[in-house]
Amino acid sequence: MRLSAVAILAGTFTAAAAVCVVAATFSAGIVEDNAIDGVETEFTREGIEWAEVDANGLQVFVHGTAPDEAARFRAITAAGKVVDAARVIDETLVAEPEDIRAPDFAIEILRNGDAVSLIGLVPTGFDRAALIDTTGRIVGDAEGVSDLLETADFPEPEGWGDAIGVATRALEMLPRSKVSVEAGSVAVQAMAADAAEVRRVTARLEGAASEETELALDLSAPRPVISPFALRFVKEDGAARFDACAADTEAARESIIDAAQEAGAEGTPGCVIGLGVPSRDWGAAVSRSIAAVDALGGGSVTFSNADVSLIAAEGTAPELFDEVTGQLERDLPDAFILDAVLPEPPDPDSDEGPTEFTATRSPEGEVQLRGRLNSEMARITADSYARARFGSDAVSVGTRIDDDLPESWSARVLAGLEALSVLANGSVRVTPETIEVRGNTGNSDADAELATLLTDKLGESSYDIDVTYLERLDPTLGIPTPAECVDQIRAIVGARKITFEPGSATLDASAKDILDEIAELLKVCGEIPLEIQGHTDSQGREVMNQQLSQDRAQAVLDQLRQRRVLTASYRATGYGEEEPIADNDTEAGREANRRIEFRLIEEEPETDAAALETEGVEYPAPTGEEASEAAETAEDAETAEEGPGNEPD
Repeated sequence: MRLSAVAILAGTFTAAAAVCVVAATFSAGIVEDNAIDGVETEFTREGIEWAEVDANGLQVFVHGTAPDEAARFRAITAAGKVVDAARVIDETLVAEPEDIRAPDFAIEILRNGDAVSLIGLVPTGFDRAALIDTTGRIVGDAEGVSDLLETADFPEPEGWGDAIGVATRALEMLPRSKVSVEAGSVAVQAMAADAAEVRRVTARLEGAASEETELALDLSAPRPVISPFALRFVKEDGAARFDACAADTEAARESIIDAAQEAGAEGTPGCVIGLGVPSRDWGAAVSRSIAAVDALGGGSVTFSNADVSLIAAEGTAPELFDEVTGQLERDLPDAFILDAVLPEPPDPDSDEGPTEFTATRSPEGEVQLRGRLNSEMARITADSYARARFGSDAVSVGTRIDDDLPESWSARVLAGLEALSVLANGSVRVTPETIEVRGNTGNSDADAELATLLTDKLGESSYDIDVTYLERLDPTLGIPTPAECVDQIRAIVGARKITFEPGSATLDASAKDILDEIAELLKVCGEIPLEIQGHTDSQGREVMNQQLSQDRAQAVLDQLRQRRVLTASYRATGYGEEEPIADNDTEAGREANRRIEFRLIEEEPETDAAALETEGVEYPAPTGEEASEAAETAEDAETAEEGPGNEPD
């Protein structure tokens, strides 16, 4: 009995345990299935298709290969919304990333004279040393190359080598430039010497670039210094043209061209924008003068700085001439002086044949002189001048003497020979009425230069210019030398003054235009060794005059720096009253001594000399050693008068 009771009790417990195991297993299955279904539903809602879910009791396993780390994090977060995050076991993998994208390789090359900086990122396999050697040879000094390049371990992109080749070509041609290089593209920003240089560089770089290399050029040229500032407009037989045209601003050029078109000029005539204008009213003065020529029905008007010469066409009615020129004289701004001429009609009863002198220059350089001269001395002078200009072996002379020629004949002949020297080949014909210039030239500005030359030499005389620019004859021009830059400063200043407020170093408002033009030129000249000198008269205490001159020189330097001129190679020096160029006992002399000079920094002579005076006022000439020293100094000195009032307050 006892054994049977024990067996029954043991069986009962065993059965109960079995029932519990079955119940627990069934409950766990339900929990697992619910967890899996809930997480999968959440994955579907979140758009997560790559992940799979499994469960083991209370633990939920998420596995699969995520496209990236962000996707993996989204899947684990989504599972944690359904079950306790502590129960979520992350068994996911992240796909290996595709090949890393190569960086954008680029170089910026900055050149300023003999200094070059290389900045940017290049491929590791790129021959960096070769680029540095090439730029070093271009500037003539390998130590002048600053290597600021970094590298990345990627292959060279397509078009990289071609772009580097074009970039080094640009660097070679442009001493002051910024060249930006990327695979398949080159961008160049630079300042060229003149418009002709811009055209040449553009043509060469476009020829060097392959079809696969994109080339972007931003080349600018400084405004040329025009001295004298000249313009000549002619209207004859209903046709109008410019022999020379210059303007100081874009607005002035537009108004001049508009006036010329109103007067009958066809197309869009060229007109050079330059420095050295005698008045800011230049555009208005020229436009009104062109309108006057048109109102007369023909003739010419010539500007040489502020001098205006208007010559009416032969046969113009005197009443119309007086009316038009009188109105023009009233309309011209105060700075301009008008000289109007009504030519006398020729004498129909005269039996004299044509009176003329001709000079021709062949493409081979042979020069022939033919026609009339007014004396044996004039013939010797013309012969000597031609041989000096063109070479003794190149000149042949076949002239005769005519005592009845006008007194100005010799001057006209010499002006004609000088005009011929501007041409590569051509001819000059001189008559009592006009000078005709015909031929070919490699100078794109030859028309303007010839008009300026003849106007300067002959004043109101009539002349006719018809020359053709041929690019193959155009010589290679470069950035001005330091000496040329100082000469051009002299031309810019001309008869104007750099003025200061009395007794101070504060620049007068009238000095702004001069400094604007000087700054524009100096940006082209670069870092030349330039000294800006301040000078005063002898009034006041010597030590105060010296300090005032120093402050004024420094003020000019500061103003140039504010105009973004590179002034590291410049210095400002005040000389006070130590170096007068005129007598301090007169007001005119004291005014001349109050000045700013621009000189090249070079080995100083033992005794300094008088600086070149820019206003053209003549003072008693020095003699002996003083004259010799003054001649040496005048070659590199620029004097800009400041006006009265240097005494300290």
